[in-house]
Amino acid sequence: MESLKIAFWACLVLVFYTYLGYGILLFLLLKLKQLFCKKEQKPVLPADESQFPDVTLMICAFNEEEIIKEKMENIRQLDYPKDKLCVMWVTDGSSDHSNELLSEYGDEITLVFSPERRGKAAAMQHGLQVNKSEYVVFTDANTMLNPGSIKEIVRLFMREDVGCVSGEKRVAARHEGQAAAEGEGIYWKYESTLKRWDSALYSAMGAAGELFAVRMSVYEAAPSNALLDDFMISMLILKKGYKIAYTSDAYAMEYGSANMEEESKRKRRIAAGGLQSIWWLRSLMNPFKYPITSFLFVSHRVLRWSITPFALLALIPLNVALVMMKGGTVYTVIWILQILFYLSAFMGYLMASRGKKNKLLYVPYYFLFMNINVFRGISYLRSHKSSGAWEKAKRG
Repeated sequence: MESLKIAFWACLVLVFYTYLGYGILLFLLLKLKQLFCKKEQKPVLPADESQFPDVTLMICAFNEEEIIKEKMENIRQLDYPKDKLCVMWVTDGSSDHSNELLSEYGDEITLVFSPERRGKAAAMQHGLQVNKSEYVVFTDANTMLNPGSIKEIVRLFMREDVGCVSGEKRVAARHEGQAAAEGEGIYWKYESTLKRWDSALYSAMGAAGELFAVRMSVYEAAPSNALLDDFMISMLILKKGYKIAYTSDAYAMEYGSANMEEESKRKRRIAAGGLQSIWWLRSLMNPFKYPITSFLFVSHRVLRWSITPFALLALIPLNVALVMMKGGTVYTVIWILQILFYLSAFMGYLMASRGKKNKLLYVPYYFLFMNINVFRGISYLRSHKSSGAWEKAKRG
């Protein structure tokens, strides 16, 4: 029985630390840093806009004809000198009317086309062959940027130790009661907080493809079959000794997935890409070579994408065994709490499937949904390990 108890508590502590404990510890470490370390000076942009650096805004797209007009209108609203901003569209094997629509914008954009669909990482590389700017901002076709986003990103690059800047992803629901969008929105609010704290302590652990930027002099290409190309690119820069700055003042707004089935496509790919990235970036887990990075990387990324989902699953049989063996009252109480949690998740699933809204029940439902898709991601990785292309999830 003792070995069962040790295994049970190890799994419980691991689950708690991964999803709550790490955030608490990070918050306390930041408070200590504020007490004992001198506050860093905020970087500033040149007073004269003519001294602003040239920037390329790159949009890698596959069959995005429905969103091109809205995206271009959004780009026109960006508060950055037009003569300093190169807008580049890279269409990766698009078979719709994307190229025809984009060609209508003439000199306003640079259009790079590849007739073969090879995935986003390959599309990025194709576009970068044409790029002439030191700073490249990547964003998705279906995400809308706030007007000051480019200026904010460039401002952070004024720090010489910053090699990558990650903007904030914000998720909107197209209509009330849209479970996928609301669940994703709750998750990203918590995730954004952790990213902000990671960055404040040392460096963010990766960037999201909705909005991130790189300094080309320290850029390293992700493998062409990378499923999370944005994450890999940013982490390879971190591996070189540069930091990933995170800012919520540059954000990309997008609608959440149309439904949970579509959201599952995203989560499977992210989970698969996470496992793939962990293996490629395994050297970053060496605490002797990367003491701070290894702590942040393992705590924020590695555990979520690998060990903890298995620990969460193992808690069920371990808890049942300890209750059956009369291990103690504490195990009975925890088992009752587990039952209530899973019942809440099931109720959240039922309500979501009927289009009803209850944010309290979405939290356990979406939490389990994410962890289930880690297991599905293992199968996804096996079938997609040789290609970075994927099926797009439909947005709401």
